[in-house]
Amino acid sequence: MFKLPFEWLLGLRYIRAKRRNGFISFISMSSMIGIGLGVMALITVMSIMNGFQHELRERILGMTAHMTLSESYQRLGDWKEIYDISKQHPLVVGAAPNIEEQGMLTNNDRVKGVMVRGILPELESQVSTLEDNMLIGSLNSLKTGEFGIVLGFDLAQNLAVTVGDRITLIAPQGSVSPVGVLPRIKRLTVVGLFEAGMYEYDSGMAFLHLDDAAKIFKYRDGEVSGLQLRLSDLFQVHQVRNDYVELLEGQYSVRDWTQQHANFFKAIQMEKRMMFIVLALIIMVAAFNIVSTMVMVVTDKQKDIAVLRTIGASPMSVQAIFMIQGLVIGIIGALLGLLGGVALSLNIDVIIPFIEQLFGFQFFPADVYYISEVPSKLEWSDVWAVSGLAFVLTLLATLYPAWRASRIQPAEALRYE
Repeated sequence: MFKLPFEWLLGLRYIRAKRRNGFISFISMSSMIGIGLGVMALITVMSIMNGFQHELRERILGMTAHMTLSESYQRLGDWKEIYDISKQHPLVVGAAPNIEEQGMLTNNDRVKGVMVRGILPELESQVSTLEDNMLIGSLNSLKTGEFGIVLGFDLAQNLAVTVGDRITLIAPQGSVSPVGVLPRIKRLTVVGLFEAGMYEYDSGMAFLHLDDAAKIFKYRDGEVSGLQLRLSDLFQVHQVRNDYVELLEGQYSVRDWTQQHANFFKAIQMEKRMMFIVLALIIMVAAFNIVSTMVMVVTDKQKDIAVLRTIGASPMSVQAIFMIQGLVIGIIGALLGLLGGVALSLNIDVIIPFIEQLFGFQFFPADVYYISEVPSKLEWSDVWAVSGLAFVLTLLATLYPAWRASRIQPAEALRYE
């Protein structure tokens, strides 16, 4: 029959103090609960931040492509040839050309600078979710030669227009006239409104048919700003970019979403790291409780330690006994926190509405925030990182008390017994 070493038997036994030492047992329990709460809070907060990061990434990339092919410092000449080549890559699931220029929209006394994007409605759904974000109208309403325009909902409100109204687009590309260079002006008809859930897009973007945009911004036949690509896995952009650099022999510029929105996603990642460090202090405080618990246990067990040393136990064995005791406290607390954190993260979509209904308020009101629900995305790498941190801090917390126990001399401990 398998038997545990005596170090394990004594370490586990010391966790349950006798009645006269109930205070030590209480401190041990509080340390265990503290580590559990710290681990649970850290896992939950990391999952919520992952959820917000995922939601923002989906909203941003829903309106822009994962990658863009263009010629360096100039317009892309023959986009159809590059389109056929790009579709051959196994990770590319969609491609569409676009013309992207800045312009100014006016309606009566209202003026707004916007990013104007020319698209092909029949191909745009391959690279963006613009059609899914339409509030009024459809992308199919953009027909070549009719000069229709689709506006963001906030942009339409700022200009005080709706579907069917006429607005004026002023393009910076000038036309030469007897009185000098004049900006190009074109009257357009609003044929649709969209809401992407990002203020940057909803208040500053407008869409035209590709052919109409080419005429307004003086693009030659077949010429576009770039070719947008959508991948089956957005995290494979570096591999695809390297493949295209070799395939196109460096003739074209390849730009992906990690470069276009680098500062934004780096800021989110930095915020997540700082939150991890701040909440890790909760686990550290609980670990300090283990230090105080172990010091009191060592003081209380001096007689037992002296007896063990007298009958032949080595200092290393005594040290192992108290390290095991501290580690068991920490591991049990970490496991409880892990289970609680995983359960809370997976059910945050049920718990948050319950709290809001119970107390009669909303964390993120829909009329103020575009993300009106608290998202959660559990990543097991974060779970293991938090659990590993709790284990390491617990291990470090046991070192000094266990070392102090191993240094107790039997003669000194039994002198007054």
